[in-house]
Amino acid sequence: MGVKMEFFHTFRKLRGWGVKKDMGDSAMKDYKEIKFQLDDGIGFITLNRPEKRNALSKNLMAEMIDLLKSIKTDRQVRVVILRAEGPAFSSGHDLSEMLEGDAVFYREVFDACTEMMEAIRALPQPVIAQVQGMATAAGCQLVASCDLAVASREARFATPGVRIGLFCHTPQVPLSRAVGQKKALEMLLTGRPISAEEAERLGLVNKVVPAERLAEETLTLAKDIAQASPLTLALGKKSFYRQIELDEHGAYDYAKEMMALNALTEDAREGISAFLNKRTPQWKGK
Repeated sequence: MGVKMEFFHTFRKLRGWGVKKDMGDSAMKDYKEIKFQLDDGIGFITLNRPEKRNALSKNLMAEMIDLLKSIKTDRQVRVVILRAEGPAFSSGHDLSEMLEGDAVFYREVFDACTEMMEAIRALPQPVIAQVQGMATAAGCQLVASCDLAVASREARFATPGVRIGLFCHTPQVPLSRAVGQKKALEMLLTGRPISAEEAERLGLVNKVVPAERLAEETLTLAKDIAQASPLTLALGKKSFYRQIELDEHGAYDYAKEMMALNALTEDAREGISAFLNKRTPQWKGK
């Protein structure tokens, strides 16, 4: 698909972002292992298995996929914060479910995990991980799959599957793209955890803050992002992940077309006009 065709295909799907729509049945469901709350344009998804260190059970992943599908088409949700109950962010897959599984069961588990991670990346809305404690294996993968991450100083990150005979094959996909090959391989081959400060230096998280300021700092970041046009955010997120797959020349070819076509949107013209006239822009999502 050419750049122009790709843009117009994306643009048609995203038109009407200024029109508020209800999330429908999924947002009203009584989820068992996650919670959802919408507050002033910020959607809060909370992993809710603290007694299991927020392990990613098959049911939790199914609930997440269902919720993410609803969020994807809801224009009231401008930014998503992904957080967790209890002291751990997520310990990864629920190993108690996997002990006696067969090939079909394992494929179902890892298919669901991949679908959940890709659904986060495919959301038009930016997703921020709010990490308060340990994020290991698929829990570390979950952080790496989010667009941004804020961590408390107590947070730790690890891919320890190698120590139990189950290499973190799927967590390595977003991890290696976030921190680079050498460090990713060190984490994968040793299983040793890294600190929040090291995760920040490596690019796995954007910011490290004291535990008591974690929620406040994450919300501040979300609100800063939510001030922008939702259509512009959606196009920008899609463009970012598309261009990093290309070589530099191809990336520029793609980006310049996206830039020119983005400039034709009503929100771009409104934003430029508002800037020149020193007023607050009124986004239409068009």
